[in-house]
Amino acid sequence: MASVSLFFILYSLLFTSSYSISDKNLILPLKIKSLPTGYDQKPTNKLSFHHNVSLTVSLSVGSPPQQVTMVLDTGSELTWLRCKKSPTTPLWYDPLRSKSYTPVPCTSPTCSTRTRDFTVPVSCDSRKLCHAIVSYVDATSVEGNLAYDTFRFTNSELPGIVFGCMDTGSSSNQDEDSKTTGLLGMNRGSLSFVSQMGYSKFSYCISSRDSTGVLLFGDVKISWLKPLSYTPLVNMSRPLPYFDRVAYTVQLEGIKVGTSILGLPKSVYVPDHTGAGQTMVDSGTQFTFLLGPVYIALKNEFLKQTRSLLRVYEDPDFVYQGAMDLCYRVDRSRAGLPVLPSVTMMFRGAEMSITGERLLVQVPGLIKGNDQIHCFTFGNSDLLGIEAYVIGHHHQENMWMEFDIANSRVGLAEVRCDLASQKLGIGL
Repeated sequence: MASVSLFFILYSLLFTSSYSISDKNLILPLKIKSLPTGYDQKPTNKLSFHHNVSLTVSLSVGSPPQQVTMVLDTGSELTWLRCKKSPTTPLWYDPLRSKSYTPVPCTSPTCSTRTRDFTVPVSCDSRKLCHAIVSYVDATSVEGNLAYDTFRFTNSELPGIVFGCMDTGSSSNQDEDSKTTGLLGMNRGSLSFVSQMGYSKFSYCISSRDSTGVLLFGDVKISWLKPLSYTPLVNMSRPLPYFDRVAYTVQLEGIKVGTSILGLPKSVYVPDHTGAGQTMVDSGTQFTFLLGPVYIALKNEFLKQTRSLLRVYEDPDFVYQGAMDLCYRVDRSRAGLPVLPSVTMMFRGAEMSITGERLLVQVPGLIKGNDQIHCFTFGNSDLLGIEAYVIGHHHQENMWMEFDIANSRVGLAEVRCDLASQKLGIGL
C-alpha cells in the first residue's frame, strides 16, 4: 500500500436528486493516514495492538476554533486530544486558548461514568478535577483531565462534548505522535462521540483506489446504492470479563476460501462463557485478526489453493506486525498479483468477500533478491494476546458500512467508494 499523508477535510456539498439528506445530517470526505509499523493509536486495553495505517478526520475544537486531526475508531469510546505543552507539538490542542473549554470536576456525574477505555478508574487530582488514564498493553499510556468543549463540523457546532485532555503519557514514537492530535471514539458507549452527537446511525465508505472515501452522520437515502445486507449486533445483557458490550459485535458464522467452507464447527465462532471470542467491526484496526484455530484453518486452506500461484516466503522468524505469519515472494517485475481465491467472511444475514489486492499487503522496504514480500492480510489473534475476532478497515474497503445503532445492526454492500464520493458531490 502506498504511503500517503492524509487527513479528513470538511466540505460544503452540492446535493443532487440522487439522494436525500436532512439539514441535521453531516457528510465528510475520508482519506487514510500512513503511520510506521508498530505505531498504536488505540486506547482500548483489550484490543490494543499494533497496526500501521489509521483513518483520520480533521475538525475544529474550541473557541476560537483550533484545527485537530483525529483517528476514527469504532472500537473505542472516549474521544481524547493531546493537549499542547510546547511549541514543538503544533498539532496538539491548547485548552488555554479556548474560551469554551471547561474541565470536568470530580463531583460531576460525568466523572463516574464507566467505560472499558479506562484500565485504571478515574480519580480526583489535586485541583479536584476528574483525572483519567488510558493504557496500552505495550505499557504506553496517555493521561489527563476529562473536559467539555465545542466541536465543529463545517457550520455545525456541538457544545459541551466530553473528551479527554491528555497532557502526559509515554509513547514508542514521539515523532509520529506529533502528526495526529488524538482519537475520535465511535462505539456505542455513552461517552462516545456519535452518542454525544445524538445520531443513531452513521456510515462510511473507504476507497482502495486512492485511499479516499466518505463519512456520513445520520440517515441518508441513496437511490444508486444497492440494498444493504444487515447483520444484527450481538448484545450481552450481563457483564463478562472479555466481552466488550459497547463494541459493534456481529456473529461470524463461517469462512470460505473460493467455494470451500472451512470445516470448523460454528461453536468456534461463538463467544464462550467469559465473553472471549466476540467478533468486532473496528475502524481503528487495519487488518483482520482471527482466533488461532480459525486462523490456522484459513491459512492452510489458502496455502492449498495458492500453491501453484504464489511462492511462500520461507523465513520462520519473520512475522509481519506480530501476527501475520503467511507471506509470499512476488517478483518485482511482475505486473500485479495473480488471480487469487476470494476469502469470504459469513455473518448472520450478510457476507463480506475479500478479493484481489486486499488479500495481500506489500511489506514496505523488504526486498529479497528480485522479490518483494507480500503478506496475507489476515492475522492470528493469539499471537497478539487478544481474545477476539477483529474485522479491520482494510477489509472494509469498497464496502458501504452502515452502523445502525437504533436498530442494533450493521449493514454492508459492495460499492466503488471512489465513485460514491463523486456522486455525493465531494471533490478531493
